[in-house]
Amino acid sequence: MKLFSYFTKGERWLWCASASALLLSYFVFKQDDPLNLIGSLLGITSLLFNAKGNPFGQFLMIIFGLLYGYISYGFGYYGEMITYMGMTAPMALFALIAWLKNPYKGNKAEVAVNKISKKEWRLAGILTLVITIIFYFLLAALGTSNLPLSTLSVATSFLAVYLTLRRSAYFALAYAANDVVLVLLWGFASFFDPAYISVTVCFATFLVNDLYGFFSWRNMEKRQNA
Repeated sequence: MKLFSYFTKGERWLWCASASALLLSYFVFKQDDPLNLIGSLLGITSLLFNAKGNPFGQFLMIIFGLLYGYISYGFGYYGEMITYMGMTAPMALFALIAWLKNPYKGNKAEVAVNKISKKEWRLAGILTLVITIIFYFLLAALGTSNLPLSTLSVATSFLAVYLTLRRSAYFALAYAANDVVLVLLWGFASFFDPAYISVTVCFATFLVNDLYGFFSWRNMEKRQNA
């Protein structure tokens, strides 16, 4: 009951609607891999905790990153596999530590929101560009499916995990951009195997949750500054 009351009525409705969409797509398209469903449910749960600035969301993101990397490997999306297993999951671990070390007024269930300077934004842009160029040639050498979209996914993912680590409210907006790319990426995969429609639905629900997370963090930032 304490956990139930921790979330607002709107947040509970958001989770239920997202979970219902995931369950419906899973059973309608008769998937036989429960890891897809488990990973998706963990993902939307982590996003809800992240929207409230709770470090537990980063812990769940670590597990989701490993599961999603495994799913990506099955379709040959090596960029997604490398990104989530080699970057998103480890960076979520560092973010978990950073969030725990920076609680808002001693409240370990809410991280203190950080404002990034213009100089650091330029640094983030340069790092994202360098990582994108490196991964483009790496993914090309691996014969990655849908190379342009896979490369764009790496770029948006790196920016998202960097901003998450730095406790910027814009991390959720970067993840929302990544969700748009992933909806397209797995939408293409669904043409070859309808089982991946559930993964497409997964990232569509992530998009809605990440957009909510951005507005939640902006409100949290205003409240903390006030």
